[in-house]
Amino acid sequence: MTKPAEPVGMPSPSATPTSTSLLGSFFSRPTPVYLSAAFLRLIFLLYGLWQDANSPVKYTDIDYLVFTDASRFVARGQSPYERETYRYTPILAWLLLPTAQTTGNRLIDAVLFSSGKVIFAAADLVAGWLLERVLTRSMNGASARKYAAIWLLNPMVATISTRGSSEGLLGVLVMALLSAVVARRITLAGLLLGFSVHFKIYPFIYAPAIVWWMDADRIKTTAPGSKPSEEPSLFKKLLAFVTPARLQLAITSLAAFLVLNLSMYTIYGFPFLQHTYLHHVTRIDHRHNFSPYNTQLYLASAATAAAAAAAAADSSQPPFSSAISLPPSPSLGIESIAFLPQLALSFVLIPLALAKRDLPSAMLAQTFAFVTFNKVCTSQYFLWYMVLLPLYLPRSSFLRDKRLGVAALALWIVAQGAWLQQGYELEFLGRSAFLPGLWLASLGFFLVNCWILGIVISDVGRGPKAVV
Repeated sequence: MTKPAEPVGMPSPSATPTSTSLLGSFFSRPTPVYLSAAFLRLIFLLYGLWQDANSPVKYTDIDYLVFTDASRFVARGQSPYERETYRYTPILAWLLLPTAQTTGNRLIDAVLFSSGKVIFAAADLVAGWLLERVLTRSMNGASARKYAAIWLLNPMVATISTRGSSEGLLGVLVMALLSAVVARRITLAGLLLGFSVHFKIYPFIYAPAIVWWMDADRIKTTAPGSKPSEEPSLFKKLLAFVTPARLQLAITSLAAFLVLNLSMYTIYGFPFLQHTYLHHVTRIDHRHNFSPYNTQLYLASAATAAAAAAAAADSSQPPFSSAISLPPSPSLGIESIAFLPQLALSFVLIPLALAKRDLPSAMLAQTFAFVTFNKVCTSQYFLWYMVLLPLYLPRSSFLRDKRLGVAALALWIVAQGAWLQQGYELEFLGRSAFLPGLWLASLGFFLVNCWILGIVISDVGRGPKAVV
């Protein structure tokens, strides 16, 4: 009699009975998994309070200080954009209003200030729960929790959220969107898509993948003018593409996006549009940036600063301005068109090639490509695709071939570590490490990510269609 295949994600036969039993017991119920995830974040939160109070190197992320400063402006009835470098929707500043409250009691004030970190950490748990719900559509609960634990029990995820990064909220929105789509709750999916794009621009890349996936067979609808028995003409194929479900998604998502943006524009005016959207076209952030565009962004930012200083200088001092040869304006530099290959991959090619085969894995590939080719790539952005990673892994080459999986993870970590070493030389020790060190490290990390992306695309493109 043939031995049945071992379920994906289950312990290997080499595991000892005791370890297998303990592991199976841990994942058999949700309580131990989610309590462990919450406890992990609590440890990081408490450690962060200690490090902030005792170390010159702070645990709290600079972004969290930007968020909370913006909330203080809002609490005083002012615009969050009074805080320089606040580039987010006002909703985030509103959400963190408790951090702006003071009581005079140091302990209570510290708790209030950290309340935003608690919200972000709690968002991690909600994202993990939604992730588990999507996974249970194709596997049992215990196996789903094992894969969800890649997110829930990941120290990197816990660290980023408890340092004060808001990316956990994006994880909730993206997983809620995917959960609504696969459950065929079209109106809810449209509202979530519109809100997600308002909250952070990048989820717009999921729109073509979702629309392409939502054919009449999956949504159980028939487009007008089509008959199953006839060979449709090109016109009827185009007409058949415009299904009621696709129209419903487009209308609800666009309506949600417009209502939110018009509301914010009414309250805060043009600064809302400038800092939330337009800034991203010409942004030249180079600090903590893993992208190969890092050095170019540094040169562009230096040119901008020099141009501003020259403009402010007395016109009777020509040597200062004439001694500087300024490159083209940042708005005309190569970094301003970096979005073209990025969008070609993540917004057009990957959705068309993969979405109908496996929507969750296609969304992972889209996000991975978007982050890899983005002109600004920081550690927080890695969470954008890490929340989708467990949905792809059960069908991946990285689990089928353990050596490939270990090699990919090791290269990703080593390449990232090489960049961090060069970044430490530059940003903490003040040594010029741009060339060749930082640029080569950025290029190496980029190539490793391209290799991994190629494997993901190959897996989804050649594998069997997923049932969701």
